[in-house]
Amino acid sequence: MRISGFATAEATRDRAQRHPAVAFAPLGRSGLTCSRAGFGGYRIGTSAPAHREALYRALRGGINLIDTSANYADGESEILVGQVLAECLREGSLWREAVIVVTKAGYLQGKNHALSRQRRKAGNPFPELVPYAEGLEHCIHPEFLEDQITRSLDRLALNGIDVLLLHNPEYYLSWAARQGVELPRARDTYADRLQRAFAHLEKEVDRGRIRFYGVSSNTFPAAADGRDFTSLSRVIACAQAVKSEHHLAVIQFPMNLFEPGAVLEANQPEGATLLDTALRFDLGTLVNRPLNAFDGSRLVRLADVPELAPLPQEAIRERLHDLAAGESHFFQEILPGLGLGEDLSARITEQLAMAEALAAHFDRYETYANWLQIQNEHIRPRADGVLDFLDRKADDPVLMNWCRDYRERLDTALSAVSGHYAAPAAARIAAVKAAVRQADADWDVDQPLSQMALRALQSTRGISSVLVGMRRTAYVEDVLAATASAGAAADRKPGWAKLKTRLDHRP
Repeated sequence: MRISGFATAEATRDRAQRHPAVAFAPLGRSGLTCSRAGFGGYRIGTSAPAHREALYRALRGGINLIDTSANYADGESEILVGQVLAECLREGSLWREAVIVVTKAGYLQGKNHALSRQRRKAGNPFPELVPYAEGLEHCIHPEFLEDQITRSLDRLALNGIDVLLLHNPEYYLSWAARQGVELPRARDTYADRLQRAFAHLEKEVDRGRIRFYGVSSNTFPAAADGRDFTSLSRVIACAQAVKSEHHLAVIQFPMNLFEPGAVLEANQPEGATLLDTALRFDLGTLVNRPLNAFDGSRLVRLADVPELAPLPQEAIRERLHDLAAGESHFFQEILPGLGLGEDLSARITEQLAMAEALAAHFDRYETYANWLQIQNEHIRPRADGVLDFLDRKADDPVLMNWCRDYRERLDTALSAVSGHYAAPAAARIAAVKAAVRQADADWDVDQPLSQMALRALQSTRGISSVLVGMRRTAYVEDVLAATASAGAAADRKPGWAKLKTRLDHRP
């Protein structure tokens, strides 16, 4: 059963009044009021109870904007959003009209890519596919958008999507550059594709399947001469060419302490910046990647680093070999007796056999942020998936004891590796915090770096909401604390310029 309705100006405004501890802002010309922190659904899915709990806590805490996409977790993100919304509506803790659901379309990966292959074999491919990489295509053709909106509505269990964004359409420009297409011609083709996509989205508004639309582009803040630059002024012109009273209302782009292009890069006509132009045309703006920055080619996680005493490398290897011994004992002595069958046993072995490879490569991840990404996106999910499965079958005391022992060995080993990267990372984070505090008087606060980073963005005029990945309730609490102290939005260009100078000249 689907949930009817859209977010409304009255209900979202009422939501803000009911949660005075959460900062809210207008979502541009949409007339909606959004929490200045939004729930980012990039890596959430139905298989992780922690993700469900985090989204539930965020909604109960006052956050009323959820950002997801058809390709996030291969559709599982949208499914989880729909399930949690339905749960909140059933218990009466939330009205559909009070929450803003944003989703995106454009990528063909996973199931979408399989669908594309099937259509090609049947002689009916999606038009204007961009074959970007192995297992990855991109498309914003009306036929594809109609298909994707149908599928997103099914996964979300909604009758209507509040905001539908074209998801990184600049993939066409990157592909065209590799094909040797001259830049003026590529940009004209890009604009034509955007305009035809907008014409279709206006029809979707008329059908009542979406309320507003827009573009999510990583290259909105880029230099104007970049091969894959997306010009907001040209995007707006495309919408105006379709309909004078168009429904282009929201844009999304990356911005963080190290990447302030949206507020500093004069990439629009007459020397305007992205945020200048968004303000001029009253567009809602959603910032992504607020805590995951690129300092040159290096990934920087904008969060405090735990105090971990570094161990000698040989001591780290000992802990990893101890973890490997636990894995070996399970594979040889316990797994054969579980009666799981050859295929399932092989999959479990493949998922859990990590320690020896980690012992050989643990010192090659360069930065603490890179290590965290490996740990949180690969090692932990693989181990947790196997252990959660085994817990459901652990009526054998031997298996229960092994699961408990392995978790302890895993925590000890991963903590040892984290200590290898933590000390230099902590020094860098301290320098970043000092630069932030010196850049703007309103940013001179004694807070964790994650909250300082969100405060800088949320206090910048022209930013409607900052999207944060909140896969755990601890992350939700951190974001709610930052939003509660966000302060008034103002022109922060001088502060961002000072911060950029200080960060560029760090030792």
